[in-house]
Amino acid sequence: MQSAETDVTFDDVKKAMTRIAGGIVRTPCHESHALSELCSAHIFTKSEYLQRTGSFKERGARNALLQLSASAKAKGVVAASAGNHALALAFHGNELGIPVTVVMPRGAPLVKQVRCAHYGATVLLHGDHIGDAKVKADELAASEGLTYVHGFNDPAIIAGAGTVGLEIMDQVPDLEAVIVPVGGGGLIAGVAVAIKHLNPSVQVIGVEPERCSSLLRSLEQGHPVHAFDGPTLADGLAVPQVGDRAFSIAKDLVDRVVTVSEADISLAILRLLELEKGVVEGAGAVPLAAFLAGKLSFLKGKRVVLLLCGGNIDPMMLGRVIERGVAVDGRLAQFTAVISDRPGGLADLAATIAVTGASIQQIEHERAFGDADVNRVVVRCRVEVRDSAHLRALQSALFTKGIQVLSTHSPVQ
Repeated sequence: MQSAETDVTFDDVKKAMTRIAGGIVRTPCHESHALSELCSAHIFTKSEYLQRTGSFKERGARNALLQLSASAKAKGVVAASAGNHALALAFHGNELGIPVTVVMPRGAPLVKQVRCAHYGATVLLHGDHIGDAKVKADELAASEGLTYVHGFNDPAIIAGAGTVGLEIMDQVPDLEAVIVPVGGGGLIAGVAVAIKHLNPSVQVIGVEPERCSSLLRSLEQGHPVHAFDGPTLADGLAVPQVGDRAFSIAKDLVDRVVTVSEADISLAILRLLELEKGVVEGAGAVPLAAFLAGKLSFLKGKRVVLLLCGGNIDPMMLGRVIERGVAVDGRLAQFTAVISDRPGGLADLAATIAVTGASIQQIEHERAFGDADVNRVVVRCRVEVRDSAHLRALQSALFTKGIQVLSTHSPVQ
């Protein structure tokens, strides 16, 4: 495959690696036997969520900050970010003595807002998505003489991100494919520059949320286009339009791009938590989500790296995502039934559920607006089961017991 004509070269990535050495973590890239079995491939996980601020963004941020002039360092920098780029700039700016201002969309995770402030950055909230935040950041750069550091389209940022690719190639012999999350395109562009230079036969595959498939749509149109269909669990990838520089690299070096649903993402977060004991945010989980959704079946049996790019998920959101993932996995169900309102009616229902081995998570009575027969009561139960077969066994047991089930559904339907 021919290399794209760009101003980010393999030599830039190599220089970035030397420049940031000692300032970032060389994250592990181990084979996961559990994920390999799940995905029917040899799966390696590049754990960039183990960086000190929880994402790969530190690589580009440090590379960019170190190349500023003395006067630019003194005045400081500004950036628009949904969180991880802001965290990286805040942390390394603090370490290098460079003032940092970050503009975040109003919906940016609270944990990221708090941590940016903790690292000494000035945090401003503006707009509904990263595009709105950038408008404000550009205004600050012009009015206050700050250097704007683009989160995914700056050459230094792309080159820094590319160092992930260098590490992967060093850590995984005989690599056949790397699966990369895509937001603004800087990560996949940098990784592609590094990997395709070292081994053009390695497939570089991007994954985007269905609600923000900017790179996929841009590749279809032949130029960067706007693509934002609403909020996503992968908030770090919610970039309305891929960067033009990143696109110019990716269009010739990336082999394909696939998309994943919100349900796919929530299930992937759950799988990584259960199988890898890793807390990975939605943006970092999309490579696994693509496997779980059946989008990467052509990689069966191959040696594949999942680039888990970040782990900065809001703790409150994590709880909701886990519950959602369990429901998507068929292990949490909700049903409405009619039982006798006489003594023992509820006990019979609970006993029937217990006999099947299901676990009641929540139960509610509805008397005032339930069945017309005042001797009966409608109850809504949320139960934990092993899988869909276990749920069917529970339904059968309820039927045998004479308990009328009005509806059964997942809380995320």
